[in-house]
Amino acid sequence: MIEIDGAYGEGGGQILRSALTLSVITKTPIKIYNIRAKRENPGLQPQHLAAVNAAAQISQAEISGAQKGSLSLEFYPHQIIPGEYHFAVGTAGSATLVLQTVLMPLVLAGSQSSLVIEGGTHNPLAPPYDFIANTYLPLINKLGAGVKTKLDRYGFYPSGGGKIRVVISPTQFGGNLEIIDTGHLISIRAVSIVANLPDHIAERELKVLKRQLEIDPEKCEIQRVKSNSTANVAMVFVEYAELTTVFIGFGKLGVRAEQVANNLAKEVRDYLDNGAPVNEYLADQLLLPMALAGKGKFVTCGISEHTKTNIWLIKQFLPVEIRIEPFDDRSFLVTIEKI
Repeated sequence: MIEIDGAYGEGGGQILRSALTLSVITKTPIKIYNIRAKRENPGLQPQHLAAVNAAAQISQAEISGAQKGSLSLEFYPHQIIPGEYHFAVGTAGSATLVLQTVLMPLVLAGSQSSLVIEGGTHNPLAPPYDFIANTYLPLINKLGAGVKTKLDRYGFYPSGGGKIRVVISPTQFGGNLEIIDTGHLISIRAVSIVANLPDHIAERELKVLKRQLEIDPEKCEIQRVKSNSTANVAMVFVEYAELTTVFIGFGKLGVRAEQVANNLAKEVRDYLDNGAPVNEYLADQLLLPMALAGKGKFVTCGISEHTKTNIWLIKQFLPVEIRIEPFDDRSFLVTIEKI
């Protein structure tokens, strides 16, 4: 059994999810304590329990401590079983984080799996569906995975109710992914989603994004979606030859649409000015699949506490070396190799 301090590093839910993924793949029992100790509401919350139960289902695991608010969990996995699964978070908690917990084990399971995951699809504190579909999964598929997704329903805070379908096909996983530069810029486009809100909110956001990022008016789109919640999400898709990066801003009561768009435009401009292909959010999420592939490298604009924590955790399970070194005066090269 590997014992893991959930308060290490950034001390959030990522330690739990990555540990579950690696436990299932390596068939290593784990005990996690101080779960989410550095958060305002420490311990297991509904979306974390959904991830625990999903990991347990696909690996026939025995678990102890899987209750809301629990600060400690023991998890004993067995064989990974591919197949058809339905996971429901039950709140607006992130469906995409549940997907990321079980994705790599099922990619490596050898037979096709089909998933239906219900919960939040566009949450401020989790990778939204568009990031998963347009940024994350295309790169995972380059490693040899065969994953397709479909968004059936949007799920926003506070009611959730979103629905994602995922098909994971048998593949030969283990390619060498190297993301050193972006390649040429293909396009920048902007989308503003409104649910039960007037169009002028989306129009104002797109006006700011179009002006500040010099986006072609034909590449600005309003999406009106059905939902039980009131919601606004602004997104910018930066498509390069080597990858597409999705940037997202969330409308909030009391915050003007122009401010949401200004903040989003600044984030995109910072990325474009830096020139590194992988932003700090994607860097954190590429580590685990690349470590499972056994090799790879990428250039990133920053090394977050999440990234450092994930490196520490991966090394508890896998015989890999993960090096970080300066690439230029504004970015870093991350290299993953088997030991």
